[in-house]
Amino acid sequence: QVQLVESGGGLVQAGGSLRLSCAASGSTYGTNTMAWYRQAPGKQRELVATITIGGSINYAESVKGRFTISRDNAKTTVYLQMNSLKPEDTAVYYCYLRRNGVISWGQGTQVTVSS
Repeated sequence: QVQLVESGGGLVQAGGSLRLSCAASGSTYGTNTMAWYRQAPGKQRELVATITIGGSINYAESVKGRFTISRDNAKTTVYLQMNSLKPEDTAVYYCYLRRNGVISWGQGTQVTVSS
């Protein structure tokens, strides 16, 4: 069992920054990929950024150049630094972990960007 706890969401003005954190605990050995997804009201959940155990990183086109995903040395906490935030970034952001083919999700953290 893996538990994921997100933090760092909130309300920010357009152009501002936020940093999300996701701490993984439990049976994290063998984790392959951690990622951030988001879901805006009335829309499907979408991938924001991924980071693999080997350090490969990918971003959605909509956040490239503005968001940065990173991970601590123990590889149990993943971060999402979000800069130059736009109103369209408003969503619930979810942490994702894939371990031995099993996917775990965090409870989500709300990010609201005002114009």
